[in-house]
Amino acid sequence: MKDIDDTKQPLLEHLIELRRRLLWSLVTLVLCFFVCFYFAKDIFAVLVQPLLRAGQGKLIYTDIFEAFFTQVKVALFAAMMLAFPVIATQLWRFVAPGLYVREKKAFLPFLLMTPLFFAAGACFAYFVAMPWALHFLLSFQGDVGGVHQEALPGVGNYLNFVTRFLFGFGAAFLLPILLMILERAGIVTREQLARSRRYAIVGSAAVAAVLTPPDVVSMLMLLVPLYSLYEFAILAIRITHWRAARKAARSNPAVATGPQTQEGPETPPGGGRVGGSGPI
Repeated sequence: MKDIDDTKQPLLEHLIELRRRLLWSLVTLVLCFFVCFYFAKDIFAVLVQPLLRAGQGKLIYTDIFEAFFTQVKVALFAAMMLAFPVIATQLWRFVAPGLYVREKKAFLPFLLMTPLFFAAGACFAYFVAMPWALHFLLSFQGDVGGVHQEALPGVGNYLNFVTRFLFGFGAAFLLPILLMILERAGIVTREQLARSRRYAIVGSAAVAAVLTPPDVVSMLMLLVPLYSLYEFAILAIRITHWRAARKAARSNPAVATGPQTQEGPETPPGGGRVGGSGPI
């Protein structure tokens, strides 16, 4: 991939390149959508497993079109997941020619880590957060003043619940990457992040309140890992600086050890002072 100085293009060529990248992304998304629509029932069967493990074995739909549109949403949700690597690659291929070589080397690892951290957040939501939240929300069933209270979640409502959890936790787990990019770009420093811990707690609570359903358990299940990721970002930045300092010390030992006075054939006794080693 060439450097920025070797790839200067007029505005029209940039627009043509952007259109080509968008078309590749759109075609990939459409193909993934049709494939996922064929397997929509199987995908939804995986998504309902946390609900089944929580003891709820029934989903209803009251709108005649609700079940069909739920399958469409499931297919679109899965297609976006499958097409994300291709879309991210097309975005990188469009942006990379406008970066210097050192900038490409700096930002490419973050681009590669993005799907890994997003998948980790989605897995945490699916295997940990959603079962806890469903157990809490379904615990309100029972007799209330002589009236039996029963949960009958709709298919569309449950799908919104699942996608909100998966996307919310997946996006929240990208926080370390975002903070490390901001620090690498010089917008924030590690010292500023360390001094802003109290604001990070408030911000994590606000993000958790927006991205999760309106219950305390769901909010706490996102708040705790979100702030933990903030501390992880500070630690990762510290380790990155430490490794960079060690690399610089190995490449230039004189800078790390400092100037030393050596006595030898080229240095007179007394460290170079004329007249011997005794006092003048």
